[in-house]
Amino acid sequence: MREIERKFLIKKLPPSLEHCRRRVITQGYLAGEKGVEVRLRKSNLDHFLTIKDKQGLERMEHEIPLSEEQWEDLWYLTAGRRLKKLRFDIPYEEFMIELDVFLGLNDGLVVAEVEFPDTTTAREFVPPPWFDREVTGDPLFSNRRRAVE
Repeated sequence: MREIERKFLIKKLPPSLEHCRRRVITQGYLAGEKGVEVRLRKSNLDHFLTIKDKQGLERMEHEIPLSEEQWEDLWYLTAGRRLKKLRFDIPYEEFMIELDVFLGLNDGLVVAEVEFPDTTTAREFVPPPWFDREVTGDPLFSNRRRAVE
Protein backbone atom coordinates (compact mmCIF):
# COMPACT_ATOMS: atom_id res chain seq x y z
CA MET A 1 0.00 0.00 0.00
CA ARG A 2 1.23 3.51 -0.79
CA GLU A 3 1.15 6.14 1.96
CA ILE A 4 1.24 9.85 1.11
CA GLU A 5 1.65 11.88 4.26
CA ARG A 6 2.91 15.25 5.50
CA LYS A 7 4.14 15.86 9.05
CA PHE A 8 4.16 19.15 10.98
CA LEU A 9 5.20 20.45 14.36
CA ILE A 10 2.43 22.13 16.36
CA LYS A 11 2.40 25.73 17.68
CA LYS A 12 -0.39 25.09 20.17
CA LEU A 13 -2.95 22.40 20.79
CA PRO A 14 -6.23 22.98 18.97
CA PRO A 15 -9.40 23.62 20.97
CA SER A 16 -11.89 20.86 21.77
CA LEU A 17 -9.47 17.92 21.86
CA GLU A 18 -11.69 16.35 24.52
CA HIS A 19 -14.30 15.70 21.79
CA CYS A 20 -11.88 13.91 19.44
CA ARG A 21 -11.27 10.19 19.22
CA ARG A 22 -8.08 9.29 21.04
CA ARG A 23 -5.98 6.24 21.67
CA VAL A 24 -2.74 5.28 23.35
CA ILE A 25 -0.13 3.97 20.94
CA THR A 26 2.85 1.93 22.04
CA GLN A 27 5.34 0.98 19.37
CA GLY A 28 8.76 -0.55 19.15
CA TYR A 29 11.16 -1.10 16.30
CA LEU A 30 12.49 -4.49 15.27
CA ALA A 31 14.67 -3.15 12.45
CA GLY A 32 15.39 0.07 10.64
CA GLU A 33 18.19 -0.10 8.13
CA LYS A 34 18.72 0.97 4.52
CA GLY A 35 15.48 2.96 4.46
CA VAL A 36 13.25 0.10 5.65
CA GLU A 37 11.70 0.02 9.10
CA VAL A 38 9.86 -2.83 10.78
CA ARG A 39 7.84 -2.04 13.87
CA LEU A 40 5.33 -3.46 16.30
CA ARG A 41 2.41 -1.22 17.24
CA LYS A 42 -0.32 -1.55 19.82
CA SER A 43 -3.15 0.95 19.44
CA ASN A 44 -5.65 0.46 22.25
CA LEU A 45 -6.65 -3.19 21.69
CA ASP A 46 -5.30 -3.55 18.12
CA HIS A 47 -1.88 -5.06 17.38
CA PHE A 48 0.15 -4.77 14.16
CA LEU A 49 3.44 -5.53 12.49
CA THR A 50 4.21 -2.68 10.07
CA ILE A 51 6.84 -2.44 7.35
CA LYS A 52 7.67 0.93 5.77
CA ASP A 53 10.25 2.01 3.23
CA LYS A 54 12.21 5.30 3.07
CA GLN A 55 11.11 8.66 4.47
CA GLY A 56 9.38 11.61 2.91
CA LEU A 57 6.07 12.48 1.33
CA GLU A 58 5.38 9.16 -0.40
CA ARG A 59 6.34 5.70 0.84
CA MET A 60 5.22 2.10 0.87
CA GLU A 61 3.51 0.77 4.00
CA HIS A 62 2.31 -2.73 4.78
CA GLU A 63 0.40 -3.29 8.02
CA ILE A 64 -0.22 -6.85 9.17
CA PRO A 65 -2.68 -7.51 12.00
CA LEU A 66 -1.33 -9.60 14.88
CA SER A 67 -3.01 -11.32 17.78
CA GLU A 68 -2.19 -9.94 21.20
CA GLU A 69 -0.19 -13.11 21.88
CA GLN A 70 1.88 -12.75 18.69
CA TRP A 71 2.57 -9.09 19.51
CA GLU A 72 3.63 -9.93 23.08
CA ASP A 73 5.89 -12.78 21.85
CA LEU A 74 7.80 -10.29 19.66
CA TRP A 75 7.73 -7.23 21.94
CA TYR A 76 10.93 -8.10 23.84
CA LEU A 77 12.88 -7.76 20.57
CA THR A 78 12.18 -4.00 20.57
CA ALA A 79 13.94 -3.30 23.90
CA GLY A 80 15.70 0.07 23.71
CA ARG A 81 13.72 1.14 20.60
CA ARG A 82 10.27 2.02 21.93
CA LEU A 83 7.98 5.00 22.25
CA LYS A 84 4.56 5.86 23.60
CA LYS A 85 2.17 8.56 22.47
CA LEU A 86 -1.40 9.71 22.78
CA ARG A 87 -3.02 10.12 19.36
CA PHE A 88 -6.03 12.33 18.63
CA ASP A 89 -8.01 12.08 15.38
CA ILE A 90 -9.08 15.60 14.41
CA PRO A 91 -11.42 16.15 11.42
CA TYR A 92 -10.25 19.09 9.29
CA GLU A 93 -12.00 19.92 6.01
CA GLU A 94 -11.97 16.63 4.04
CA PHE A 95 -8.91 15.35 5.93
CA MET A 96 -8.19 13.60 9.21
CA ILE A 97 -5.34 15.07 11.23
CA GLU A 98 -3.56 12.58 13.48
CA LEU A 99 -2.14 14.62 16.36
CA ASP A 100 0.50 12.79 18.41
CA VAL A 101 1.39 13.93 21.91
CA PHE A 102 4.53 12.03 22.83
CA LEU A 103 5.05 10.64 26.33
CA GLY A 104 8.11 9.42 28.22
CA LEU A 105 11.53 10.56 26.98
CA ASN A 106 9.87 12.50 24.14
CA ASP A 107 7.47 14.25 26.52
CA GLY A 108 6.56 17.67 25.15
CA LEU A 109 6.93 16.79 21.47
CA VAL A 110 3.67 17.25 19.56
CA VAL A 111 3.40 16.52 15.84
CA ALA A 112 0.55 16.22 13.37
CA GLU A 113 0.36 13.93 10.36
CA VAL A 114 -2.10 14.21 7.50
CA GLU A 115 -2.56 11.47 4.88
CA PHE A 116 -3.63 12.24 1.33
CA PRO A 117 -5.08 10.30 -1.61
CA ASP A 118 -2.42 11.64 -4.03
CA THR A 119 0.65 13.88 -4.19
CA THR A 120 -1.22 16.77 -5.84
CA THR A 121 -3.68 16.98 -2.97
CA ALA A 122 -0.78 16.73 -0.51
CA ARG A 123 1.08 19.63 -2.14
CA GLU A 124 -2.06 21.80 -2.26
CA PHE A 125 -2.95 21.20 1.40
CA VAL A 126 -3.16 24.40 3.45
CA PRO A 127 -2.55 23.57 7.12
CA PRO A 128 -4.63 25.09 9.91
CA PRO A 129 -3.15 28.08 11.75
CA TRP A 130 -2.19 26.01 14.81
CA PHE A 131 0.34 24.04 12.73
CA ASP A 132 3.99 25.11 12.86
CA ARG A 133 6.79 24.21 10.45
CA GLU A 134 6.68 21.15 8.24
CA VAL A 135 9.03 18.28 9.12
CA THR A 136 8.05 15.75 6.44
CA GLY A 137 11.09 13.59 5.73
CA ASP A 138 13.19 15.18 8.48
CA PRO A 139 14.89 12.22 10.19
CA LEU A 140 15.06 14.12 13.49
CA PHE A 141 11.27 13.84 13.75
CA SER A 142 10.83 10.26 12.57
CA ASN A 143 9.21 7.95 15.08
CA ARG A 144 12.07 5.48 14.66
CA ARG A 145 14.57 8.16 15.69
CA ARG A 146 12.41 9.05 18.71
CA ALA A 147 12.12 5.41 19.79
CA VAL A 148 15.08 5.32 22.16
CA GLU A 149 14.81 4.32 25.80
